[in-house]
Amino acid sequence: MATYRITQVKSKIGSTQRQRATLESLGIRRINHSVEREGTPVVLGMIAKVRHLVKVEEVK
Repeated sequence: MATYRITQVKSKIGSTQRQRATLESLGIRRINHSVEREGTPVVLGMIAKVRHLVKVEEVK
């Protein structure tokens, strides 16, 4: 299973409460904060919901 580095690049101000909760559940706290997560279907779904706020890179 692939590992992904997820970095917040855009502010969560103006986003919905659901999108803020998704960022929080991914473990992202602030702009330019990065976390690494396994590419499970749950995590990939969360990434898809906040795709406009984050940058995603595959880590080898």
